[in-house]
Amino acid sequence: MSDSLERLYHAVIAAKDLDPATSRTARLFQRGPAKMAKKLAEEAIEVVIDAVNGNSDAVIRESADLLYNLSVLWVAAGVRPEDVWAEMDRRERVQGIAEKLPKASADKPHAAKPVSDKSGATSKAAAKIAPPSASESVARRPIVALQSSRLKKRR
Repeated sequence: MSDSLERLYHAVIAAKDLDPATSRTARLFQRGPAKMAKKLAEEAIEVVIDAVNGNSDAVIRESADLLYNLSVLWVAAGVRPEDVWAEMDRRERVQGIAEKLPKASADKPHAAKPVSDKSGATSKAAAKIAPPSASESVARRPIVALQSSRLKKRR
């Protein structure tokens, strides 16, 4: 799976400087990060609506669009797939593969050490965050389910 996302990421890098008249990717880069974020949010909402409505074929299609738009935003933000994989590995060591860090824990930086790139610029995206210590208590949030009353997609 990560191979596909990495190929997509590199394809986005290759397409970002193409002609915006013929390249959707170049057009998103021309319009800037706010437009990229809006497209990502729209796709995420479509995935949610299709999932709640039980339309798995649409969830698959919209998920592919979601991953494309996420890759575009990663490139614009200077985030590499391997940075995300490293964070996922860190979380797995802390809480297991299926767990998301609670907001209380995720909001507090733990021994953050910014990393400089070749030009000497410091990147927040490249910052390494140490796992919370055993003495920190981690509160669990309740699981909330969406109620399906046949949500409608905007088109």
